[in-house]
Amino acid sequence: MKGTFSPKLNLFFDASKTVRLYANSGIGFHSNDARVVVAQQGQEILPKAYGIEAGILFKPAPSLLFNAAVWRLDLEQEFVYVGDAGVVEPSGRTQRQGFDLSARWQILRGLYADADFNYTRPRAKDEPDGQDYIPLAPTLTSIGGLTAQAKNGLYGSLRYRFIGDRPANEDNSTVATGQFVVDALVGWKKRNLEITLSVQNLLNTEYNDAQFDTESRLKDEPESVTELHFTPGAPFFLKGGVSYFF
Repeated sequence: MKGTFSPKLNLFFDASKTVRLYANSGIGFHSNDARVVVAQQGQEILPKAYGIEAGILFKPAPSLLFNAAVWRLDLEQEFVYVGDAGVVEPSGRTQRQGFDLSARWQILRGLYADADFNYTRPRAKDEPDGQDYIPLAPTLTSIGGLTAQAKNGLYGSLRYRFIGDRPANEDNSTVATGQFVVDALVGWKKRNLEITLSVQNLLNTEYNDAQFDTESRLKDEPESVTELHFTPGAPFFLKGGVSYFF
């Protein structure tokens, strides 16, 4: 059994009725896969994570809220999945820093909009420049959409998710391609009955889902090749459902 001390400190200051400033910091631990416990024979499985952020909450109107924050996260050990071996292995100290922007807006009664935008610069601390990229670590992401709720039980949403291109290996010579996918949902709920109709990948966008920079060799190839291997993303998909709650 392993344990670690994880203190936290949270501060905030209300500059006015519409503005709040805040700062959060803390020490935690990083352990993203139980298999690393076996691979490391129970050693160095709870490396510390040091995080700090500072931001502002701004509410210019009762129906509108903005949030902006800058942050930094340092890990004593980064665990990376190795596809060829099917194991998770430690890869050294890392640092991530970036900023987040978000907005929430009640457009009308029962109609809401939201959006989140995140930028991150992930790097390995102990590697030389140009060789310090963290494979598959996201750099630019965003989610958002519209949500509607009517008094008669009808509801629906139209949402997007985005992730930008990102390095697939340590020197960024192989790039994992980004994606922009839109989903939709319509439903009706009355008492114990609920009917839903959802559309995944509404625009039928072609994209890569799981991606890895992996070495492979075909039967007629004299040498192995290191390239991007991927699982295709799900195409346009329509799904309906009926639920009855007892």
